[in-house]
Amino acid sequence: MASAEKPSDIIQKERKQLIEIIREDLELVLDDLVSQSIITEEEYEALDKLKEDSRKKTRKLLILVQKKGGGACGQFLERLEIAYPGLNLALQCSDHGCSSLEQKAEIQQEAEQEEKHLAKDRRGALKDILTKLKLQKNQSKKFSQKEVLEISSESLEECTPRTMEDLPWNFLRKILALNVTARSTRLEKGTSDDQREKEENKRIDEIIFPSIKMDESISVNPLDVLCAVLLCSDRFLQQEILFKMSMCQFALPLLLPPLETSQCTLMLWAMRDIVKKWRPHSLADSRGFKEESLVLTSMPTISFVRMGSLSFSKSKLLNEFLSLSQQHHDFFVHRDIEGGNIFRGIADGLVEIAWYFPGGQKSSDLFPEPVAFANLHGDLESHHAQFNFLSEISSAIFISADCINEKEYKFLLSLKESSTEYYFILECGENFGKTWDYLNDLAPVLKFNNSHILEKAARTNTAEFVEQLRSTVGRIVSAHPKRLSIDNMAAVARELSIQVDEDSQECQDTHRCALEIREDVRDVAMYKKDMLKLQCDLLKNLAKVEKELCRMERQGDVPSEKYRSELVGKLMALRQQQNECDLSTGLINFIHGIDHSQSAKKHYFLKWMKFNLDCIARVNLSKLRDEYKEKCRSSGDDSQKVAEVDHLISSSSLGIEHFMRELGQFYEAECYEVEEGKLSKTRRQFVDFPSIAADLMLEGFPLELIDGDVSNIPLQWITDVLTLLNSKLRSQSKMFVITVLGVQSTGKSTLLNTMFGLQFAVSSGRCTRGAFMTLLKVRENLIHELGCDFILVIDTEGLKAPELAKLEDSYQHDNELATLVIGLSDITIVNMAMENATEMKDILQIVTHAFLRMERIGHKPNCQFVHQNVSDVSAHDQNMRDRKHLVEQLNEMTQAAAKMEKLDKDIKFSDIMDYDPEIHNWYIPGLWHGVPPMASVNRGYSEKVFELKKYLFEFLRERSGKRSPKDIPQFIEWLKSLWNAVKHENFIFSFRNSLIAEAYNQLSTKYSEWDWGFRREMHLWVSEQETLIQNASPDELDCWNWQLELQEKLLSGEQQILESLNSYFESGASNLHLVERYREDFVRSTKSLKSELESYSYNKCKDAIHIKKGGQKIDSLQTEYLKVIEGKVDRLLEECRKEEHRLEHYMLEREFERMWTKTLSEISPVPLENRQIYVDVERYLRKDLSHRGSSVNLKVQEATNWLNYRMNTFEMKSEYINPSFWRRVKSMFSDQEHLCKAEEFAKALKSSCMQYINEKASSRGDYDENYCVELLHLINEKLQLREFTKLQTTPSFEVDLKLHILGEAAHSFQKMHEDFVKENDPRVRLEKLKPQYFSTFTDLYLEKDAHQNRAKNFCDQCLHPALVDYVNRRLGIEIVDDLLLGTQSIECASRSFFQFTVLKELLEKRNVNNYLKYITAYEKFVKSWIWRQILERYRKKGNLENLENEILSAIVKKIREMLKNLVHKGVEKIPEFLEMFCKEMQKELVISKDSLVGIQFKNMSNPSQFAAYVENFLPDMEKQIVSEFDALDLESKFSKLPVKPQDELFKRVFGCGKQCPFCKVPCEAGGGAHKEHFASVHRPQGLGRYREIDSQKLMYGLCSTYVASQWQFKTLDTGWEWHPYKDYRAYYPDWCIQPDPSIHASDYWKFVFKEFNHDFAHHYNAKTADLPEDWKNITEKQALEALKETYNMK
Repeated sequence: MASAEKPSDIIQKERKQLIEIIREDLELVLDDLVSQSIITEEEYEALDKLKEDSRKKTRKLLILVQKKGGGACGQFLERLEIAYPGLNLALQCSDHGCSSLEQKAEIQQEAEQEEKHLAKDRRGALKDILTKLKLQKNQSKKFSQKEVLEISSESLEECTPRTMEDLPWNFLRKILALNVTARSTRLEKGTSDDQREKEENKRIDEIIFPSIKMDESISVNPLDVLCAVLLCSDRFLQQEILFKMSMCQFALPLLLPPLETSQCTLMLWAMRDIVKKWRPHSLADSRGFKEESLVLTSMPTISFVRMGSLSFSKSKLLNEFLSLSQQHHDFFVHRDIEGGNIFRGIADGLVEIAWYFPGGQKSSDLFPEPVAFANLHGDLESHHAQFNFLSEISSAIFISADCINEKEYKFLLSLKESSTEYYFILECGENFGKTWDYLNDLAPVLKFNNSHILEKAARTNTAEFVEQLRSTVGRIVSAHPKRLSIDNMAAVARELSIQVDEDSQECQDTHRCALEIREDVRDVAMYKKDMLKLQCDLLKNLAKVEKELCRMERQGDVPSEKYRSELVGKLMALRQQQNECDLSTGLINFIHGIDHSQSAKKHYFLKWMKFNLDCIARVNLSKLRDEYKEKCRSSGDDSQKVAEVDHLISSSSLGIEHFMRELGQFYEAECYEVEEGKLSKTRRQFVDFPSIAADLMLEGFPLELIDGDVSNIPLQWITDVLTLLNSKLRSQSKMFVITVLGVQSTGKSTLLNTMFGLQFAVSSGRCTRGAFMTLLKVRENLIHELGCDFILVIDTEGLKAPELAKLEDSYQHDNELATLVIGLSDITIVNMAMENATEMKDILQIVTHAFLRMERIGHKPNCQFVHQNVSDVSAHDQNMRDRKHLVEQLNEMTQAAAKMEKLDKDIKFSDIMDYDPEIHNWYIPGLWHGVPPMASVNRGYSEKVFELKKYLFEFLRERSGKRSPKDIPQFIEWLKSLWNAVKHENFIFSFRNSLIAEAYNQLSTKYSEWDWGFRREMHLWVSEQETLIQNASPDELDCWNWQLELQEKLLSGEQQILESLNSYFESGASNLHLVERYREDFVRSTKSLKSELESYSYNKCKDAIHIKKGGQKIDSLQTEYLKVIEGKVDRLLEECRKEEHRLEHYMLEREFERMWTKTLSEISPVPLENRQIYVDVERYLRKDLSHRGSSVNLKVQEATNWLNYRMNTFEMKSEYINPSFWRRVKSMFSDQEHLCKAEEFAKALKSSCMQYINEKASSRGDYDENYCVELLHLINEKLQLREFTKLQTTPSFEVDLKLHILGEAAHSFQKMHEDFVKENDPRVRLEKLKPQYFSTFTDLYLEKDAHQNRAKNFCDQCLHPALVDYVNRRLGIEIVDDLLLGTQSIECASRSFFQFTVLKELLEKRNVNNYLKYITAYEKFVKSWIWRQILERYRKKGNLENLENEILSAIVKKIREMLKNLVHKGVEKIPEFLEMFCKEMQKELVISKDSLVGIQFKNMSNPSQFAAYVENFLPDMEKQIVSEFDALDLESKFSKLPVKPQDELFKRVFGCGKQCPFCKVPCEAGGGAHKEHFASVHRPQGLGRYREIDSQKLMYGLCSTYVASQWQFKTLDTGWEWHPYKDYRAYYPDWCIQPDPSIHASDYWKFVFKEFNHDFAHHYNAKTADLPEDWKNITEKQALEALKETYNMK
């Protein structure tokens, strides 16, 4: 052997001598070594800080130098030679022979001590690393996957880590997002101005030769970060980390070094989730492939280890070795990657493993079969346990060494018992000859030859060397070496006392539980049939029946409700079959597995279940694929056999979702039994199932939303799971929903997994079926910004799935899926990874159709189009034309979808959602960098996905300010409504949603408040104007511009409502965006209200002016008469005073009476003319009908006594219907039915005319000829409506109707005229003033103080009637306010609330006559009901009196204040005082001018004294008025009110008055000018008189059922031609009749019909309906529950 020894060998041999020499001057030696950069400053400081003796410090120094390699050892000895001249010679002259036994014992003892110190050092190093990374607390409280996946502000920031504590989170977030830069530990350096200036001012030599302070001081080695993160993560997060590392083609940790314990850990469990696909060369020709769990795949393992120090990087060499040409990838961390050169604190001893899998390309594949490559980090001599393990599991071990000396020789010699082949990669150094000598000695012992030795000199071409290495490995692999799976390696590890990560008790217990289930699975199809009995045919049939209940496609000739009842019976029978099934053994075991209080056990069990079931699925699918290929080759034209295998492939999947689905079906079946009353709640077995599923969701497991096998939602199951979830979250469950849509197998699930770090299934031979949802928590630091607590992510099955493509309804299936998930989402990602233009067009059509549907129901989710596999940096600009073309396609598809939904409208995609092609299109590179299976994830993919994620959350931030996210209860309601509508054929007109209903009711309630506010203001204004008009003089009336004030008032009121409407929509109130489409209805209603109030106010003011002007002549005469009378009284007073004797009172009275009689005879007041009003009425009617022909005129002439014609005497006659029409249609319907329609029209017209007549008659004015003109105009307008013309009436109907209406008018107008004449007769008016003049006369004659009497007269004759009038004017308005603000205000809050209240009351009273009134005379019923409610409220003592007192007290208080104000103004005369008082109060009080004249006559009182007297009389007068009001009955009181409360409430709740064209249910839409009529619930058509023509039996079908059926109808509107109910809007476009949202929705009216079937038939002169059997089982309680559910009153 060569005598020259390597420096490292010298140090190793002479350790003891060197320690003794150096320890004396250790500080000086350290100073010298750091100054020469042999050790770093950090290493120097670390040694210096050690609180140990110099011997131990010296020993550690020697170890440190040895680790640095041969070069450092040589430098070290050179520095020692300088410090201690002759030392090297002394060391070299020492004995090279074998040590004595004592020396060996000493060495052994020293080695043991060294191991102890190393363990202690490892613990110290671990603590140091964890401290640097701020992970100390996570050493005991491990990171969980749920915690890591939480959405935080930090997780949405893309930045290089700045501090060491950022490194673990940077790694975790990036690796879960498949970012291949995850292992980088480079810290971002600051670039402040001070730092930049410091850099600029450095000396040149400092820049070229930087100081010894290197990067390792400011960062951590990537492998240390990996080890630390794995150490601080729980087993499930470890599994996810390794899974994602595997996708990134990173080498995985096989053995973790002994850090917390003295043993290494085999990461078997952590790799369990990894599945690999590859194509071995044996299957290359058949183009088959293999797919298997990584840990179960047996393959050769080639290990690479290092002995001593190396000048080249072993890991880098391995990367070159595994990388394909032109496709370099860093599988292993090496010294030349970022942070790889940093000193490893805890990662030495880590064994990593990477794999090579062939792709079936013989020309480019490195090996024909899979091969594993293990890599030990650190010197093998320091890691015996790891090396021993590798020796046992490896087919070959490649030992890299700089050289082999005696120590290495001895170590290698100890391997002679090993069966593993050893290969050597040697550097050709200075001692290469000696190395060869040792190798020659070892060759026969280790059984290797020259081919086992690879020389790598400094100048060796790396590529050539790599090829040589591949060739060597290729020979090893082709020689059939031993093959082990990682699962097999666990046994070896246990033998070597190496820990296995899945050996924990929890893991093994759950493994056994999962195995019990797996062992029963022989044939998947049979297992599902035997163990999961509630699925398969039962579930398919259930789904079919549920959809058929909505679509009625196979109805045939069976009546709709009977067919519906049959379907309900089938549904019950299927549920009964389900209930008869017992829990299978497999399901019981499954329940035991997931029903653990310990979260870890639950997780372990579900993971084991997943692994086992996936494994079974892979095996089955592999066999079935082979069978399918064989059938395709051998069957020829026999497609049946191929189809059978194809079906087997589709049904061969078995996953956790199938077991959870079975739990859901057991739960739903039991719920159905409880609901039907067949099972008491106390006997339920499966009530805890939803809680188990809710817990799983909370722990991050996805829940199946849509059953992928039958495309159905188990609504009761999902509802109760989510309800419990909400309860567990204490209702803190606001969430935004993100969904993805796209073609099958285009990476939708991978996109979501990458974006959120989720685990949606992407492998195991099974694409996503149905839809799954996962809940992600939002951290507190982001909750306020986003406005939500969670993000719900929904992954969906692919559209255009090949297995569905052959089905007729495949488009419909895709459309339903798209509609549902888009409807649930706030953001929908449309994944478009396809080249096929036709396919892309199909997808766009499906998507646009779904978005159109959402827009129509008020929901506008955001849409992001993701174009995958586009990697060019100029993609966005290059695809500008494509985006334009996409917009054109979207517009085209939107119009096509609009036609399919029967929306005759020119509509664009931008009309249905906010879409910006520049912002909402994303171009994402392909997932793989290279060709699988050895391709790594494309860095551009993960970075682009992260950009998209950031944008989505930025969008959600902005959206949260405008729209509140749904909480779980709202999500449930939305889901129910969407699913119900999707099941129906016509989605838009089938969509019913309690959230929308609630939001609409709230909006309607608000609008009703604004409506009444506007009306109230206008009523007050009109009252004020009427008062002003009555107080005004003729001159004031002529110059008064009241019309301008009216327009200003109306404009202000309209603007106020519109502003309130806008403010309400911007207020952020819950779900307002859902009723955005109704905003325009309320805007129109506001304008309509303005027009109505304009007409009302204008007419009221016109009438007041007309009355005032009509009385001007009378008032002028009255003034003249009073002047004469006052003159006469004056003269009489003078004459009486001249009498010598004082006249007694009776004498004064006699004289006054004589004077009064004489004066009246002298002035002779002209009486008012009494007219015969009916003559006028007759004249106008004749004129109106003059052009209608002789027969009509003759009929008018026959009308002799007009006053006998009254509205209540009008009766329908068969002669009113055109005989030719009868003959043509008599076979289609009964004459009674048609007569009823004509009678209903007549009633409605009479009601409108009666309202007009009463309004005019109550005005206290005189009759005007224009009243007849206006009334006839009103009648003629109604008679020209299509509603009337289609009735085909004869002229005699019109004539008789007009005769009766005008006869009623003549009667009312005659009385009105007579009352006016009586009230305004000049003699009568003068007689009323007689007592007042006599009183004044006597007071003046007797010279009494008349001040008090005058004040009393003023109160009695002026103020008293004015105050009574004022109270009456205000009382109606105050009553409405009181009713709307009282405890029963909810009844009139909106039309829906009103309907609920009325129907509930009707049900409670169960009086058929009430129902008949409600159905046949709805308007009259409503008025009667309101009137009854008002009477009921105000009959209670104090209710009305309080309102009267408040009004009276307020005006009396104002009078007092006004009297005081006028006194303070110093008015000296009473006439002036009274004139000013009347002027100040002219808006409130109408003070009689006649009475005032008497008060002013000869009134010489002092105004202040007069005011005082008036004020003293006010309390008594107030009491008198109150007493008078108390004496009146309610009817009398209400008859005197100008504003009728009952009329105002009627307008509020009655609405537009339109009724369903089929069942006559009233419209409930808010406002008065809505475009569309709707009702919450429809009723059987027989209740609206409809009957079967032939049998005359009442029809029991509901229009809400018919519109979803195949049945047809014919009416007058269709010209008696049959027309499909589904297309009813062709004739009734303004009605929206929605199908019932549930089986029991119409139970209320079904119950009513069932209860009173005979009564209705008798009243309608028809036969009783043959009701379906199941109607007879409906109870009153169920009817009430259905009513509450319909009106959302639960």
